[in-house]
Amino acid sequence: MNNKKRRTNQKGFTLIELMIVVAIIGVLSAIAVPAYQDYSAKGALGSALATSTALKTPVEQYIVENGSFPPSASLAIPTFSLGDIDVSASGATGSNGSITVTLTSTSANGGIVTWTRDDGLWECGISGTTFTLQGCN
Repeated sequence: MNNKKRRTNQKGFTLIELMIVVAIIGVLSAIAVPAYQDYSAKGALGSALATSTALKTPVEQYIVENGSFPPSASLAIPTFSLGDIDVSASGATGSNGSITVTLTSTSANGGIVTWTRDDGLWECGISGTTFTLQGCN
């Protein structure tokens, strides 16, 4: 008679171990997803700020050449996949106006970056969101 005891090797994980791993992943994702959304929104605002800042040069050139703020049709406005760009004149002197970028397709949906020109000075503003960017209030 063979009196050897049979050993069974346990392979795999228990249900408790798997539940602990799922709980840890849940906690990490609860922290990471909002942080990623904030990062994505700030990136979109930064892109809108860079795009609108680049338009200041052709606007200034148009003002020097024509003496008035340019209409949107007279500028080569780039396509901006995250939103809409608008250039509009304002004020009585004709050389004042604004460059506005409205975000429509990101987590910063509704965020607006505006450069306003008043008597030769440009001022930047961000509205429609709680985020701020350095150099623009």
